[in-house]
Amino acid sequence: MPQGYARRMSGLRWGILATGGIATSFTSDLRHAGLDVAAVGSRSAESSARFADRFEIPRAHGSYEALVADPDVDIVYVATPHPLHAENALAAIAHGKHVLVEKAFTQDAAQAAAVRDAARSAGVLAMEAMWTRYLPHMAWVRELVRGGRLGEVRTVTADHTQSLPTDPSHRINALALGGGALLDLGIYPISFAWDLLGAPESLVARGRLGETGADTEVATISTHAGGAIATTLSSSRAAGPNVAHVIGTAARIDIDHVWYTPTTARLTLPDGTVAETWENRVTGRGMQHQALAAERIIADGGRDSDLLPIDETVAIMAALDDIRSQLGVSYPGES
Repeated sequence: MPQGYARRMSGLRWGILATGGIATSFTSDLRHAGLDVAAVGSRSAESSARFADRFEIPRAHGSYEALVADPDVDIVYVATPHPLHAENALAAIAHGKHVLVEKAFTQDAAQAAAVRDAARSAGVLAMEAMWTRYLPHMAWVRELVRGGRLGEVRTVTADHTQSLPTDPSHRINALALGGGALLDLGIYPISFAWDLLGAPESLVARGRLGETGADTEVATISTHAGGAIATTLSSSRAAGPNVAHVIGTAARIDIDHVWYTPTTARLTLPDGTVAETWENRVTGRGMQHQALAAERIIADGGRDSDLLPIDETVAIMAALDDIRSQLGVSYPGES
């Protein structure tokens, strides 16, 4: 057996579907956490072989079809562009595999529902790879909020803003690849607000479209149960602070740059006193936490995430559909 990575062979056998940047980050975190990465699949045999060599993966497949059919794979991580997520996840489910699907989970709510229904029929786990929800500092935030430390939560606000390539063929700008700031970046703060406040009772969006018709800036304001308000901002053309705040009547939580990754945070009282701090102790990027959660769910006989149930994933996709409708963004094949 190749040396260099710890092995925790008692867990699930992972298959990595696609070999791009997000797959690289995820697999690196899995390897350093000692998880069993059994196979990788790519549309290119050469790309698959390079990826397998880099991460000491036993089997490299030259197609996605071969990967999902591999009998030595238990769970497939889907890391292709949004428009391919449903197709790839459904193929894996048809072979009896559990799936962890990159966010945005699919291109739209109808596709998300199709994956959910197929997974339920097959008795396998389908889980959105919203890795932020599984990070330790987010568990701390939820504990403070639900334990009443903030009093009545009045406002949640967060941004995810980056300066990304303007090339029309880049995936962030290409409508055929599910481009736009919303599905790539805005999903993070929207899911964050949903996590803490529940489904919105109303949601208004405003934004700006780029040269290709994909959204480059999106701002949302939503109201939630009890009158709480959430605001989010996403941009693919300008990098902002990338911080988040949860503001209550008794205290607030300030999550530092970059809030959706392992970072530091503080519980601050109205007079400015810092009552509690969170120091980051996560190794790597932190994507291993969602994988470990998936393994625990399956080992316990479950087929849904308690932190992000598949029905909530579908509902969030419906909210993203609504936002795109308000902005006038549609993908090829949509009416």
